[in-house]
Amino acid sequence: MNHLELKEILTNAFREDIGMGDLTSNSIFPHNQFGKGTYTAKAGGVLAGLEIIETGYKLLNDSVKVSLHKNDGMPVKKGEVIAEVEAPVQVLLSGERVILNLIQHLSGIASSTRHAIEQLGDPSITITDTRKTLPGLRSLQKYAVRCGGGRNHRLRLDDGVMIKDNHIKAAGNIKSAVELVRARVGHMVKIEVETENKKQVLEAVKANADVIMLDNRSPEEVKELIQLIPDHVVVEVSGGITPENIAGYKECGADVISLGWLTHSVKALDISFNLE
Repeated sequence: MNHLELKEILTNAFREDIGMGDLTSNSIFPHNQFGKGTYTAKAGGVLAGLEIIETGYKLLNDSVKVSLHKNDGMPVKKGEVIAEVEAPVQVLLSGERVILNLIQHLSGIASSTRHAIEQLGDPSITITDTRKTLPGLRSLQKYAVRCGGGRNHRLRLDDGVMIKDNHIKAAGNIKSAVELVRARVGHMVKIEVETENKKQVLEAVKANADVIMLDNRSPEEVKELIQLIPDHVVVEVSGGITPENIAGYKECGADVISLGWLTHSVKALDISFNLE
């Protein structure tokens, strides 16, 4: 997790949530009243983003003491204590919501990633995310995928080439699109082509694409189309793959399965904060 970027995200989040000050907590508690609170799992899952607890509170008050009982990537059971925090009560309560929102969301991503890997049951296939992330939170969301055992697809538009359907339409065909890209990018950049049928797969192979995506294909179609693709080409499968049907892609021959729902529609892991 990028510490500098995390501090910027938290600063903006606190500015949005606290505004001019926490009217409730500031009215009830004196500045020097210290308290202790615990973060506890209310459901089982995989944790991610625990650095947010200490970094977040220390942005609000330097005197905060945080004791983590778990680390990112570790499984947690319902009822287990994740962290204990000592700080002025005002600080504990003012920072609670932002911190909970983020660690619940990131732990939900890590948990869903781990579940997808377990449901697939095929270590020869890598589970990755996509660019379907929440604006401003991409680095944290992709970090959470790694905590769950997955890997990252391209982080941004500038670190990899993916020629999709609209690029192909605008360029005229796959061959032209790949040639135009190869004339501009360096030798370190891989070129991926999204395909929707057998004809496009053959075009992508002929154009010497480095990665070929089979979009919205069933496991049976994947097995058939892979026979047309040389072994040195990375095969990615994406689209229409859910927690319910991912097991059907086991041993389909793909190298990568990318899942947009890991970041854009994941269920948060239930975590609570309570003062002692």
